[in-house]
Amino acid sequence: MNAIPSEYLDDAIRSYEKYRDLGARAMAQLDDAQLFHVLDPESNSIAVIVKHLRGNMLSRWTDFLTSDGEKPDRDRDSEFEMAEGTTREEVERWWDEGWSTVISALQSLRPTDLDRVVTIRGEPHSVLQAIQRNLLHAAYHVGQIVLLAKHLRGEAWQSLSIPRRR
Repeated sequence: MNAIPSEYLDDAIRSYEKYRDLGARAMAQLDDAQLFHVLDPESNSIAVIVKHLRGNMLSRWTDFLTSDGEKPDRDRDSEFEMAEGTTREEVERWWDEGWSTVISALQSLRPTDLDRVVTIRGEPHSVLQAIQRNLLHAAYHVGQIVLLAKHLRGEAWQSLSIPRRR
Protein backbone atom coordinates (compact mmCIF):
# COMPACT_ATOMS: atom_id res chain seq x y z
CA MET A 1 0.00 0.00 0.00
CA ASN A 2 1.24 3.45 -0.93
CA ALA A 3 1.65 5.60 2.21
CA ILE A 4 2.30 8.83 0.31
CA PRO A 5 -1.36 10.00 0.07
CA SER A 6 -1.85 9.55 3.81
CA GLU A 7 1.44 11.28 4.58
CA TYR A 8 0.50 14.11 2.24
CA LEU A 9 -2.80 14.74 4.03
CA ASP A 10 -1.07 14.67 7.43
CA ASP A 11 1.56 17.09 6.15
CA ALA A 12 -1.07 19.41 4.67
CA ILE A 13 -2.82 19.60 8.05
CA ARG A 14 0.50 20.29 9.80
CA SER A 15 1.33 22.99 7.25
CA TYR A 16 -2.02 24.74 7.71
CA GLU A 17 -1.57 24.57 11.49
CA LYS A 18 1.94 26.00 11.16
CA TYR A 19 0.75 28.97 9.08
CA ARG A 20 -2.26 29.51 11.37
CA ASP A 21 0.03 29.65 14.40
CA LEU A 22 2.62 31.83 12.67
CA GLY A 23 0.02 34.44 11.75
CA ALA A 24 -1.56 34.32 15.20
CA ARG A 25 1.81 34.85 16.88
CA ALA A 26 2.51 37.84 14.62
CA MET A 27 -0.89 39.41 15.32
CA ALA A 28 -0.51 38.83 19.07
CA GLN A 29 2.36 41.33 19.04
CA LEU A 30 0.14 44.11 17.73
CA ASP A 31 -2.13 46.55 19.48
CA ASP A 32 -5.61 47.14 18.06
CA ALA A 33 -4.60 50.21 16.05
CA GLN A 34 -1.77 48.29 14.38
CA LEU A 35 -4.12 45.42 13.48
CA PHE A 36 -6.29 47.86 11.49
CA HIS A 37 -3.48 50.12 10.20
CA VAL A 38 -3.32 50.68 6.42
CA LEU A 39 0.08 51.70 5.03
CA ASP A 40 -1.34 53.44 1.95
CA PRO A 41 -4.56 53.56 -0.09
CA GLU A 42 -3.56 50.52 -2.18
CA SER A 43 -2.63 48.36 0.82
CA ASN A 44 -4.67 46.13 3.07
CA SER A 45 -4.58 46.12 6.83
CA ILE A 46 -3.89 42.86 8.62
CA ALA A 47 -7.55 42.81 9.65
CA VAL A 48 -8.60 43.00 5.98
CA ILE A 49 -6.21 40.18 5.05
CA VAL A 50 -7.74 38.07 7.82
CA LYS A 51 -11.25 38.85 6.57
CA HIS A 52 -10.26 37.86 3.04
CA LEU A 53 -8.57 34.64 4.17
CA ARG A 54 -11.69 33.67 6.11
CA GLY A 55 -13.92 34.34 3.12
CA ASN A 56 -11.68 32.31 0.85
CA MET A 57 -11.37 29.43 3.30
CA LEU A 58 -15.09 29.22 4.02
CA SER A 59 -15.87 29.29 0.31
CA ARG A 60 -13.28 26.71 -0.66
CA TRP A 61 -13.66 24.28 2.24
CA THR A 62 -17.39 24.25 3.01
CA ASP A 63 -18.89 21.22 1.23
CA PHE A 64 -15.43 20.78 -0.28
CA LEU A 65 -16.05 17.55 -2.19
CA THR A 66 -19.59 18.32 -3.33
CA SER A 67 -19.84 21.97 -4.40
CA ASP A 68 -17.83 24.50 -6.35
CA GLY A 69 -15.13 26.11 -4.22
CA GLU A 70 -16.42 29.54 -5.17
CA LYS A 71 -19.76 29.67 -3.39
CA PRO A 72 -22.48 31.78 -5.03
CA ASP A 73 -23.09 33.74 -1.80
CA ARG A 74 -19.47 34.80 -1.40
CA ASP A 75 -18.96 38.52 -1.84
CA ARG A 76 -15.20 38.64 -2.39
CA ASP A 77 -15.06 42.40 -2.95
CA SER A 78 -16.58 43.06 0.48
CA GLU A 79 -13.75 41.09 2.07
CA PHE A 80 -11.50 44.04 1.26
CA GLU A 81 -13.70 46.55 3.10
CA MET A 82 -13.65 47.02 6.85
CA ALA A 83 -16.81 48.15 8.58
CA GLU A 84 -16.50 50.98 11.07
CA GLY A 85 -16.40 49.63 14.60
CA THR A 86 -15.00 46.19 13.71
CA THR A 87 -13.24 44.85 16.80
CA ARG A 88 -10.12 42.81 17.40
CA GLU A 89 -12.34 40.06 18.83
CA GLU A 90 -14.24 39.90 15.54
CA VAL A 91 -10.98 39.65 13.58
CA GLU A 92 -9.78 36.88 15.89
CA ARG A 93 -13.08 35.03 15.39
CA TRP A 94 -12.65 35.31 11.61
CA TRP A 95 -9.14 33.93 11.94
CA ASP A 96 -10.24 30.95 14.01
CA GLU A 97 -13.27 30.23 11.85
CA GLY A 98 -11.34 30.17 8.58
CA TRP A 99 -8.56 27.93 9.80
CA SER A 100 -10.85 25.53 11.69
CA THR A 101 -12.99 25.13 8.55
CA VAL A 102 -9.93 24.12 6.50
CA ILE A 103 -8.45 21.79 9.09
CA SER A 104 -11.78 20.10 9.77
CA ALA A 105 -12.34 19.51 6.05
CA LEU A 106 -8.84 18.10 5.64
CA GLN A 107 -9.28 15.79 8.62
CA SER A 108 -12.40 14.35 7.00
CA LEU A 109 -10.55 13.40 3.79
CA ARG A 110 -9.25 9.92 3.05
CA PRO A 111 -6.12 9.19 1.00
CA THR A 112 -8.31 7.90 -1.84
CA ASP A 113 -9.96 11.34 -2.05
CA LEU A 114 -6.78 12.95 -3.43
CA ASP A 115 -7.62 11.73 -6.94
CA ARG A 116 -11.18 12.99 -6.84
CA VAL A 117 -12.08 16.07 -8.86
CA VAL A 118 -13.47 19.24 -7.31
CA THR A 119 -14.24 22.52 -9.00
CA ILE A 120 -13.08 26.01 -8.14
CA ARG A 121 -14.78 28.74 -10.16
CA GLY A 122 -15.96 26.05 -12.55
CA GLU A 123 -12.42 24.80 -13.20
CA PRO A 124 -11.67 21.14 -12.36
CA HIS A 125 -8.88 20.34 -9.89
CA SER A 126 -7.81 17.12 -8.26
CA VAL A 127 -8.26 17.32 -4.50
CA LEU A 128 -4.48 17.37 -4.23
CA GLN A 129 -4.30 20.36 -6.59
CA ALA A 130 -7.04 22.17 -4.68
CA ILE A 131 -5.20 21.66 -1.39
CA GLN A 132 -1.95 22.95 -2.89
CA ARG A 133 -3.67 25.93 -4.46
CA ASN A 134 -5.29 26.96 -1.18
CA LEU A 135 -2.25 26.22 0.97
CA LEU A 136 -0.12 28.47 -1.23
CA HIS A 137 -2.79 31.19 -1.05
CA ALA A 138 -2.86 30.97 2.75
CA ALA A 139 0.95 30.99 3.02
CA TYR A 140 1.13 34.05 0.77
CA HIS A 141 -1.25 36.02 2.98
CA VAL A 142 0.31 34.84 6.24
CA GLY A 143 3.63 36.10 4.85
CA GLN A 144 1.99 39.49 4.28
CA ILE A 145 0.67 39.47 7.85
CA VAL A 146 4.11 38.69 9.28
CA LEU A 147 5.80 41.35 7.15
CA LEU A 148 3.26 44.00 8.12
CA ALA A 149 3.40 43.06 11.80
CA LYS A 150 7.19 43.18 11.77
CA HIS A 151 7.11 46.58 10.07
CA LEU A 152 4.54 47.97 12.51
CA ARG A 153 6.37 46.70 15.60
CA GLY A 154 9.79 47.92 14.46
CA GLU A 155 12.43 47.48 17.15
CA ALA A 156 9.88 45.89 19.49
CA TRP A 157 9.33 42.94 17.11
CA GLN A 158 9.91 39.53 18.65
CA SER A 159 11.20 37.08 16.07
CA LEU A 160 8.94 34.18 15.17
CA SER A 161 11.83 32.03 14.02
CA ILE A 162 15.59 32.24 14.43
CA PRO A 163 16.36 35.84 15.43
CA ARG A 164 19.17 37.80 13.82
CA ARG A 165 22.34 38.12 15.81
CA ARG A 166 22.42 41.34 17.76
